[in-house]
Amino acid sequence: MDRKTIKIMNLRLYKVLSTCFLFAVVALAPKAFGQADYASLEKVLTQMDNASKDFRTLEASFVWDQYTKVVDETDTSKGNIYFKRDGNDTTMAADIAGVPPSNAPKYVLFNDGEVKMYEIKIDKVTSYKVGKNKGEIESFLVLGFGGRGHDLGKSYDVKYLGTEKIGDVETAKLELVPKSEKTRGRFSKIILWIDPARGISLQQQLFQPDGDFRLAKYSEIHMNQKLPDGVFKLKTTSKTTYVSPQG
Repeated sequence: MDRKTIKIMNLRLYKVLSTCFLFAVVALAPKAFGQADYASLEKVLTQMDNASKDFRTLEASFVWDQYTKVVDETDTSKGNIYFKRDGNDTTMAADIAGVPPSNAPKYVLFNDGEVKMYEIKIDKVTSYKVGKNKGEIESFLVLGFGGRGHDLGKSYDVKYLGTEKIGDVETAKLELVPKSEKTRGRFSKIILWIDPARGISLQQQLFQPDGDFRLAKYSEIHMNQKLPDGVFKLKTTSKTTYVSPQG
C-alpha cells in the first residue's frame, strides 16, 4: 500500500472519529450538565441536612412583599420572626409591625397545632385549630429554616437553578414544585435562596396559580441563640376578646 493511499485512509478515519466525537459531545452534554446540577443540588441539600441536625432556635428580621396581580399592587409588611424546635415540634411567632391596608400591628403564633392571630389595636385574638393539616403547615414553616434538605423531595420536585448573590452571600437557588395537586392549588411553585454556609434561606418566593406571589426577605439572622423572653406568648389584656371561627 502506497503512502498516498495510507494518507487518504488516515484522513477518512480522522473524519469518522471526529464525527463520532462531535456526536458524543452533543449527545452527552445535557447529561453532563444534568450531573453537574445534580451534584450542586446534592451539596446544598446535604448542607441543609447538616444545619437541621443542630437547629434549635432562629430569630430574624423580615420584609414580606405581597403582590396582587388583579390590581397590580404590592403590599409590604415588616417585623421579626422567631422559631423554636423541640423534637419534631416547631413553634413559630411573627411580630408584624404593620399589615396593609390598615397598617395595624399583629402578632401571629403557631404552637400545639393552633394558629393564633392577635390584632393589637382592636385587642382581639382569632384562633384556628389546624387539625390534620398540622404536618402540612409545619412543612411550610420549616422551608429553609431547620428542615432537612433531602426531606424536600418527599413533597416537592426540587430543581437547582444556580447561584445568586443576596447581599454579600452567594446563595444557591432552588425551585420547588409541589407534588400534591392540593398544594399546587395554593402554590404553583416556591423559590428558595439558600445560604450554603448556614443551610438556611435568606429569601423565599411563593407563587400562586392566579399570578399573586409573596416575596419574603430575611436579615439579621441569629441561629441557636437565646430568644427574647416571652416571644411565644401573646401579650393580651384583661379586655381581649377571643374568636374561634372553627368553633
